[in-house]
Amino acid sequence: MQETTGNAQLVVVGTGFRAIGDLTVEARACLEQADKVLCLIGDPLVTRHIEKLNASVETLDVHYAVGKPRSASYEDMVEHIMSELHRDQFVCVALYGHPGVFAYTGHEAIRRAREEGIAARMLPACSAEDWLFADLGLDPGERGCQSFEATDFLIRHRVFDPTGLLILWQVGVIGMIDRDPGYDARPGVTTLTDALVASYGSGHPVTVYEASPYVTAEPRTTTVPLAELPDTPLSAASTLVVPPLPPRPVDRELLARLAARR
Repeated sequence: MQETTGNAQLVVVGTGFRAIGDLTVEARACLEQADKVLCLIGDPLVTRHIEKLNASVETLDVHYAVGKPRSASYEDMVEHIMSELHRDQFVCVALYGHPGVFAYTGHEAIRRAREEGIAARMLPACSAEDWLFADLGLDPGERGCQSFEATDFLIRHRVFDPTGLLILWQVGVIGMIDRDPGYDARPGVTTLTDALVASYGSGHPVTVYEASPYVTAEPRTTTVPLAELPDTPLSAASTLVVPPLPPRPVDRELLARLAARR
């Protein structure tokens, strides 16, 4: 364990999904007050905005390299964050979207910082899922909500309830181990379709959704029968939304017992 003098602290913030507009007041204050800002955004517009808030900003995407495993890149990013903390300063790390969703770097940096006795915390932000609920008019509390990464959903034979809302992330890159711009999505999506048809039937409508990061652009929403999903254009940003089947019958006896306890 490397010792610090006690001034070091880490705050991991999210910039939200929509460029600049999703940045919270608290996250903005942390970015402005930090001694060092590290960011992994993927959007030059947002990166330039952060640079205006704090001139110390440095991007973590320098750790990506052609042929380099993503896991190795993420480890280097965490080490980079820790090296700045070991300089005994307030470090703010800005990550795209929600900093704790599909984001190993933020969670691991916080874990290691706390292990060394360094104060560390995460501030939530608006994620693609938040925009999904808003854009599609869905209420996860109405019928329940199940959310899985698509490859994980398949290879672990996840047990799910088809009478609840099902959200599957990264359906356009099922089975892809590392970034591949020319990846063929169809084999993975065909396998997923076969798995879902068993529960929903081939004619069940499903929606491919891609949130828009810009105010001036509409989200992409394409609704097709489940059987046509393999022929639907997909990208790494595509999320599959499977609406629920009719609800299960209510256990009237149990409901009466619960009401009697009031």
